[in-house]
Amino acid sequence: MELTKNPNVLKWLEEMTALVKPAKTVWIDGSAEQLKALRDEAIATGEMEELNQEKLPGCLLHRTRPSDVARVEGRTFICSRRKEDAGPTNNWEDPKVMYEKLGKLYDGVMKDRTMYVIPYSMGPIGSEFSKVGVELTDSIYVVLNMDIMTRMGKDAFKQLGDESNDFVRGLHSKANIDENERYICHFPEDNTIWSINSAYGGNVLLGKKCFALRIASYQGKNEGWMAEHMLILGIENPKGEVKYICAAFPSACGKTNLAMLIPPEIYKKKGYKVWTVGDDIAWLRQGPDGRLWAINPENGFFGVAPGTNAKSNFNALESTRKNTIFTNVAHNLDDNTVWWEGLDKNPPKHAVDWKGNPWDGTASTEKGAHPNSRFTAPAINCPCISPEFNNPNGVPISAIVFGGRRAKTAPLVYQARDWQHGVFVGSIMASETTAAASGAVGVVRRDPMAMLPFCGYHMGDYFGHWLEMGKKLGDKAPKIFNVNWFRTDDEGHFIWPGFGDNMRVLMWILDRCEGKADAVETPIGYEPKPEDINLEGLDLSLDTLKGLLDVDKPLWKEDVKGIREFYGKFGDRLPKELADELNKLDKNLD
Repeated sequence: MELTKNPNVLKWLEEMTALVKPAKTVWIDGSAEQLKALRDEAIATGEMEELNQEKLPGCLLHRTRPSDVARVEGRTFICSRRKEDAGPTNNWEDPKVMYEKLGKLYDGVMKDRTMYVIPYSMGPIGSEFSKVGVELTDSIYVVLNMDIMTRMGKDAFKQLGDESNDFVRGLHSKANIDENERYICHFPEDNTIWSINSAYGGNVLLGKKCFALRIASYQGKNEGWMAEHMLILGIENPKGEVKYICAAFPSACGKTNLAMLIPPEIYKKKGYKVWTVGDDIAWLRQGPDGRLWAINPENGFFGVAPGTNAKSNFNALESTRKNTIFTNVAHNLDDNTVWWEGLDKNPPKHAVDWKGNPWDGTASTEKGAHPNSRFTAPAINCPCISPEFNNPNGVPISAIVFGGRRAKTAPLVYQARDWQHGVFVGSIMASETTAAASGAVGVVRRDPMAMLPFCGYHMGDYFGHWLEMGKKLGDKAPKIFNVNWFRTDDEGHFIWPGFGDNMRVLMWILDRCEGKADAVETPIGYEPKPEDINLEGLDLSLDTLKGLLDVDKPLWKEDVKGIREFYGKFGDRLPKELADELNKLDKNLD
């Protein structure tokens, strides 16, 4: 039964059905009965395993193939009509060529399978921020994950309306999960995403990075808003006032931990609270009051499991206690629960590892969970989920924070002099690589605004769009900061305690936004006076903090070379303002 009369949806659906030729088509209405039937079917076929329903009610376990465990940046394409519009940091292919190539792979690919038609809304139903997508897939895993990650079901078609053509067309097939024929392709001018030969979340949950960042960043540029790889958190003071911060970090730099931060005792006792609005993606637009407002377009968390524990991220762990899908973690057979490295000090003796092999965690040198294993958990489960989570107007943003993982260069925190300088600070972000993207670990990699893998168009134009937004916001623009929790000593140990104590830095940031804290001008921007960061209850001396705020000029001089080289990629599409900021930095360091 069809859930919409929208002729644009029906025409597209007819074309795709003719291409993939499914044995049958099921419209996903989002009802509890339909979802239960799909869960039961996935358990019956072995696609998913049901976990201990007393300890983990509603939770399921899934495994992907060992060759299909992470986003594949090398197989991810931006298929804009002109190569120069994709820019030097994206893989490009001519849309005509790619449609033809993939058309052959999709031809009849679902002939003995069911095709599920998933309508979903990115953002709360009824919000003018929100956008609708329809994903066609032959995977129940995708349906069940999209139910957690988006507002899925017939209400999404109500959001779209009967005439609108503004919906993202997503086509996904597991096909044969052939890594040599794996493609994740975005056609920004056609509002279209095609993904084939993968069954791993980041490549197949098309609402996530594919739509909410790659396609949405392109839409945002054209429509005057921003789609950013950012968490959104609120800090409530003892008077009950809440101020909101957006922050961008590359994968595995503590983004989820910061989004769900638990205040240290000194703040908790005074009555401070932290609220999570989003852990990964923010859509930002100027509100009627001239300020920048943000929503989280997602409805759940797709978090990295290893390292998540009661100490590192209590709230994330709590979020996984029910109605969660675990992917590529270890399966504890003694009590039918899950385990991963860093969860606790008691690995299970009788278990199955992420590849499906028998595993004794007390003796094996192999990992039980893949380093990029995941949990898909409903946001509503999170103990600190913001009361504003479903607010269709979003929340007003006071500060934007950039950060990466740098052992020596970037100080603990500094503030940009103004919006233009802040765009520069975001554009030069760099981090040492981690396991969330396939490739070498520990290499310094430039990742502007943490958007390098997710910008759906030319990154030089993306910087230009940021500068435009700043002009539009004027003096109502949020202040911009950079943080680095990852400075190390000569033995390679982290100096700053991190986790909940990061709030101490956020408090200085908010004080700066409200004109309540002083700062010291340095060659790179404004830094706190060491005594303005609250160290009460921390085993960290003021001298150590001074060291964390130190600007090592020779190291920064070295970094300027790296930035020049990186900027060289963008040619004449690099905004002149950023080249000017780089020259100013270079001069300041002399």
